[in-house]
Amino acid sequence: MKYRLLVLLLLLILSCERQSKHLISKQLIHEGWQFKKTTDSIWYPATVPGSVHTDLYGNKLIPHPFVKDNELQLQWISETGWEYQTRFFVDEKTLQKSNHMLSFDGLDTCASVYINDSLVLSTNNAFRFWKADVKPFLKLENHIRIVFEPTSISEEAEKDKLDYELPEGLRIFSRKAQFQYGWDWGPTFITSGIWRKVFLESWNIARIEDTYFKQIKLSDNIAELEAEIAITLNEEKELTLDILVEGELKVTIKQVFRAGEHVMNIPFTIENPQRWWPHNLGEPHLYDMEVRLRRNNKILDVKKLKKGLRTIEHIAEKDEVGESFYFKVNGVPVFMKGANYIPQNSFQSEVTEQHYEQLLNDVVTANMNMLRVWGGGIYENEVFYEKCDEKGLLVWQDFMFACAMYPGDDTFLENVQQEAIDNLKRLRNFTSIALWCGNNEVSEGWHRWGWQEGRSEAEKEEIWNNYLKIFDTILPNTVNKLSEVPYWETSPKFGRGDIRYITEGNAHDWWVWHDGYPFESLEKNVPRFMSEFGFQAFPSYETIKFINDNDSIDINSPAFKTHQKHQIGFERIKEYMEHDFPVPDNDEDYVYMSQLLQAYGIGKGIEAHRRSRPYNMGSLYWQLNDCWPAVSWSSIDFFGDWKALHYQAKRSFENVLISFEQNNNNVDVYVVNDELSPQDGLLELQLIDFKGHIIWQERVEIKVEASGSNIYATLPIEIFNKKKYQAVLKASFNESSSLFYLVKPKDLDLPQGTVNLSLKKVSEGFLIKVTSEVLQKNVFLFSPQKGHFSDNYFDLLSGEVKTVYFKTSAEEAAIQFKTFNTFIR
Repeated sequence: MKYRLLVLLLLLILSCERQSKHLISKQLIHEGWQFKKTTDSIWYPATVPGSVHTDLYGNKLIPHPFVKDNELQLQWISETGWEYQTRFFVDEKTLQKSNHMLSFDGLDTCASVYINDSLVLSTNNAFRFWKADVKPFLKLENHIRIVFEPTSISEEAEKDKLDYELPEGLRIFSRKAQFQYGWDWGPTFITSGIWRKVFLESWNIARIEDTYFKQIKLSDNIAELEAEIAITLNEEKELTLDILVEGELKVTIKQVFRAGEHVMNIPFTIENPQRWWPHNLGEPHLYDMEVRLRRNNKILDVKKLKKGLRTIEHIAEKDEVGESFYFKVNGVPVFMKGANYIPQNSFQSEVTEQHYEQLLNDVVTANMNMLRVWGGGIYENEVFYEKCDEKGLLVWQDFMFACAMYPGDDTFLENVQQEAIDNLKRLRNFTSIALWCGNNEVSEGWHRWGWQEGRSEAEKEEIWNNYLKIFDTILPNTVNKLSEVPYWETSPKFGRGDIRYITEGNAHDWWVWHDGYPFESLEKNVPRFMSEFGFQAFPSYETIKFINDNDSIDINSPAFKTHQKHQIGFERIKEYMEHDFPVPDNDEDYVYMSQLLQAYGIGKGIEAHRRSRPYNMGSLYWQLNDCWPAVSWSSIDFFGDWKALHYQAKRSFENVLISFEQNNNNVDVYVVNDELSPQDGLLELQLIDFKGHIIWQERVEIKVEASGSNIYATLPIEIFNKKKYQAVLKASFNESSSLFYLVKPKDLDLPQGTVNLSLKKVSEGFLIKVTSEVLQKNVFLFSPQKGHFSDNYFDLLSGEVKTVYFKTSAEEAAIQFKTFNTFIR
């Protein structure tokens, strides 16, 4: 028996050795890197993936870029040339393989790559994937050297070729993250470095170059798919391709392939398919899919991925009002609830998988079903889309062009074309991507921001024709050729100065904030789909202390002011605060009030959009997150702390929402239902004074239609009977409830009263029970211990027991609070 086991073990080992001889080997080259200025001789340790800025900080050669006003002192870095090097080894067996490809998933940006002193690559696009055949240069021991040139050199050279100046500055000539050049929420850190993976792939015979699972037809009974598989061979061979779904072999193709590149289109089916749904409407089911390339029984290459089955349609049809803008998922119109997403860090290598996990969990928890990946950032890492697939989040994906006009010479256009090809092929298997959009605010800028002033007709025609080459030809044609996902030329379709912005396409509404309009304008000017609107607030106390590099909450320090990138940002916050809220005297209270202000205004907009369903079918506010510690439009600050807005979004994005609209002498009570099934229940209405006395109440049985919004009660304002300053209207329907105040927050006659907190230690945190004998408005819980409150900035009715979970690793917690009541005198 022992002898038989030994023989079997030896056969298994020999089989594995034969198999490994043919399998592709992939060797990450991330160790032993060093860097220096091109003019220096001293080398320092470097981290790959990474950037010059993070390597300088890691070696304590610069202070932290995000602290105080250090940003201003570090601009020399982008004007300096940098050099990276490492040595890597290849074993004898690998070296004997027929093919060796050195691959870079991202080089930022203008780089020359040398292997053993031979130039093998010159790059000019941070968004592209770069490969070099290094077989002629590869040895057992190898030296790789990469020289990065400041982007300003090529930018100036390209600028000098033009007879006119294009908006907005030199950044338009470099294909890299545009926000690095500074934005009204972000710093100027024009990075360079090896920002994504570096690896050597070696193989014999053949390899799979690309795999795309294309959905041909989907019904409840069957899914018809086609696997488009690109393979490369060294010489003529008979090979076999296997396609497996959930480990089950679906189809096998065996044929003789000549040397060279081949694309196979192999149909297969899945019976009784489970559909992928956005998480608020169903399960985001994913299938495990696999392609194997074999020669006889020897596996040469394997590609695995997860794929959801769903249909996605973008509907833009003329109607009696203008033109619709909405999405159908699996044939069902879906209201999109979410926010605009920007890079999570100015230095992308600092973003970990845990950062993605936490942020996207926060998105799901806030009842969002769509994120817009904004066009001034990056095409995100695969892990972002993998997690969106898993969590049932849809993605509006911009191409990386924002707020500028771009060149139209052949070299630039070819670069853009290949950028689009690379990223479409990389991302097209992800189920979450619902739309590819050509750019952010480029068309609006050309037509509304004065960019045409002082130009000849010929010059304007040339610039606009170059726009059309990219966004009306190259990008849509590439999307249509390589993907099943719809394409939209620009966001917004019309700028807010064009009256059609309300009736056609999608809109960016910046009347609020940029033009100083009151929050109520968001309720009056509802477009077909809102893909940007927003308002600033200060970040958490933790973030402010980090910026100032001390334990004070000081929002007037010179250092802190450099973290407000909008020219009149501080003034605008105060102006709106004076309109609707009291203005506190001390900084800690002012931060709290700014967050209430942001949540109040954007909450009005979200609920107005949802009430207007189906006229409006999307509400994406600006912005979800930050790339550094700052005063900004985000609902989650740089350190992951939820502002009041994120808690408000969670409430306003619930699938079943009770919302109110005051019209003349009435208050309309809406129930908005995003569920795919109707809801029956009791609508309970109560007018309650701030000490808990019920002034008026009414109950009515209602039937709420699926996927809709309707008025289910209209109340005359007279029922408030001079109590509008001292009472709140509460509406409840099944598990949902909402509160409505008839006057601005600063005009409420709120009583003073004691807030009682009791804590109980539970697994991974504390349960906090909050009570008061009077209504407490906007109760804000905070703690010096790091953690997250399940609810916050909430209104607490008289006698109500509110239970909040504080998730923290701390064994003890000191819970503090603020309430809006204390600011009403």
